[in-house]
Amino acid sequence: MKKYITEFIGTFFLVFTIGCTVIAGGTGVIPPLAIGAALMVMIYAGGHVSGGHYNPAVTLAVFLRGRCATADVIPYMISQSAGAILAALVVRYLKIGVTVKAFVPPVLPAMLVEFLFTFALCYVVLNVATSKATAGNSFYGLAIGMTVMTGAFAVGDISGGAFNPAVALGISILGISHWANIWIYLLANFAAGVVAAVVFQMINPPLQVTPIATDEPPYETPV
Repeated sequence: MKKYITEFIGTFFLVFTIGCTVIAGGTGVIPPLAIGAALMVMIYAGGHVSGGHYNPAVTLAVFLRGRCATADVIPYMISQSAGAILAALVVRYLKIGVTVKAFVPPVLPAMLVEFLFTFALCYVVLNVATSKATAGNSFYGLAIGMTVMTGAFAVGDISGGAFNPAVALGISILGISHWANIWIYLLANFAAGVVAAVVFQMINPPLQVTPIATDEPPYETPV
């Protein structure tokens, strides 16, 4: 249960930060920096407990890599979605009366950039947080948070920069994105998680893949 609570809390603060900075009209460097920092600190806070996924696409990638128990996959995704929903509702309460203009992404470009940067995110997670070659490193949270920050800077104006199905759910509830667009994020994000896991397995020796018991964190726990 502690793993699921950790995933809930981390995803809550990620989506809460997104909602507050974007709905407040933040422009330029502020939202990407705040979002990347929020993800980074939540990963450092919860990585030793749950692995700090806070993203259903990352959970899928880590599962396919062999570092997340089958029994944890659905509970992780439910916890992440619940955190995103509650965060969106809290932001809506705090920002009541604020007019939100829904972002309308171009379908194919948005799908492409969501796939690319979700792939980058999952690929970074697998390499810095699940590989024995980088076990015990101190940079895993920074690397993951900065990947999201980079994606937000690079393609946020094209797709909205979700890179996360739970975030897609949150921004849909907030009205930042139309519900009709959510399939773009779900398809691109989950597909990227699968491809990232396949590429990781191709690049890394098979001996690095060691399934874990259900009571262990899904990542190599940094010391």
